[in-house]
Amino acid sequence: MIPGPLQYDFMQNAYAAGTIVAIVSAVVGFFVVLRGLTFAAEAFSHIGFAGATGAVLLGVDPLFGLLAFTILSGLTMGILGERVRGRDVAIGIVLAFGLGLGALFLSLYTRYATQAYSILFGTILGVSADDVLISLALGALVLAVVAVLYRPLIFASIDPEVAAARGVPVEALSTAFLFVLAIAVAEAVQVVGVLLVFTLLVAPAATARHLTRRPTSAILVGLTLALAETWMGITLAYYSRFPVSFYISALGFAIYLVARLVEPRLPGRSKTPGADSSSRPSGTRVISSARDAERVSGVPGSLANG
Repeated sequence: MIPGPLQYDFMQNAYAAGTIVAIVSAVVGFFVVLRGLTFAAEAFSHIGFAGATGAVLLGVDPLFGLLAFTILSGLTMGILGERVRGRDVAIGIVLAFGLGLGALFLSLYTRYATQAYSILFGTILGVSADDVLISLALGALVLAVVAVLYRPLIFASIDPEVAAARGVPVEALSTAFLFVLAIAVAEAVQVVGVLLVFTLLVAPAATARHLTRRPTSAILVGLTLALAETWMGITLAYYSRFPVSFYISALGFAIYLVARLVEPRLPGRSKTPGADSSSRPSGTRVISSARDAERVSGVPGSLANG
């Protein structure tokens, strides 16, 4: 009889790291979906790949290379402010450059092919206790920043023009969030890898968006889904020969499809002619208007008075 997964230290580390990454990814993922930054998250992951391979080349922990490259790219994108939105061509070029740089590093020292495979597809079953502690520290930092920025960030995400007119520092919030996103991407890579970073960062949040309109509820639903997918993926991988990333991505995709099918049957979600929700801006699927954003954030009035 196969021993239970929790009897092994490496599995305990896997569950711990997976839990931390799932929580952080779900919270940050809500704003990624709300702000339409899914492509930027993908670009971060590929840029992180270049940083990780460069770190391996230098004999440094790949996580530090991931963090260095993603944070640098996040701050660079943040300097551009809201103009980053919609610039898919520019982001795509950066994405391609990052992947090409990673390929260059690998070509210089081909004996690191195993580490490259781990970076691409995740190494959660190989994380150490030290890795868990690092993830915990980074995760706590991300969640603390999001907690501080939560209300103004929601308002700025829904209607940046109105938010700016009310005194909300929209560009500074954008830069701060890209910084947070960069750290979250670096964390998620060790679980699902560069190629599947969307799995935890986007799938749970996108699924929650189809099940509830309230921001707090959407975050909680996404958090629950991210944890369930991660724990189930790790457990299934333990009892089979398939990788964790496959199970997590498959579960995320399946649950998302179910949510899409269930959404029209939920109270208040029936569609009427000319009211197709898919034609609305991404933010309106969670909060219907800038006025709702003001009510949720509770920030504009105080800022305007200040």
